[in-house]
Amino acid sequence: MGQLLRVQNFTVSSDGYGAGEGQSLERPFGHADPGTLMAWALATASFPNRTRPGGSRGLDDYFTRDFAHGIGAEIMGRNKFSPHRGPWQDHEWQGWWGDEPPFHTPVFVMTHHVRPSFTLSDTTFHFVDADPATVLEQARAAAGGADVRLGGGASVIREFLDADLVDTLHVAVAPLELGAGTQLWTSPDELLDRFHCEVVPSPSGVTHHLFWRR
Repeated sequence: MGQLLRVQNFTVSSDGYGAGEGQSLERPFGHADPGTLMAWALATASFPNRTRPGGSRGLDDYFTRDFAHGIGAEIMGRNKFSPHRGPWQDHEWQGWWGDEPPFHTPVFVMTHHVRPSFTLSDTTFHFVDADPATVLEQARAAAGGADVRLGGGASVIREFLDADLVDTLHVAVAPLELGAGTQLWTSPDELLDRFHCEVVPSPSGVTHHLFWRR
């Protein structure tokens, strides 16, 4: 099937928001609490930043464990990388993830304000001002034959969906409402004209929506 563009483990509220309003340095998800929104993944045994033994197994853990499988590059929007808007004022800012980002691949950050690439551990961030098809072409070239993950946020995923570039999506719907923010959809049914979908409920309370091209 060639190199797929995959959305993995992207979590939205029951009303379709991937993040809330008012993003800041202290609140990457705006008024949304990421500990609540992402509780299904944080509780798993395979969550990469787990500091205590234990954690859940089963379906949620499978998706968490599979996050990096077969991925050679990631594409993300600027607001997933940084809360800053407009021209970069401080090149010392290198993202929310510290010295060991969780991506372990080249990452292509879509922005209208480019800046030099840099590397932290085994992750290199590239900043690109281009349309989705061009960014995907660059990411595929860097992925070494592996698939490309579309990491979000919701507005960037919508851009690639509108350009008909997404091959598969895994979206976890959390049982809470945000009411405002960055919305992926009003209803998952919006994608059914182009994708097959299977819905799998989890004991944690989230519902996993698995989409693949028709």
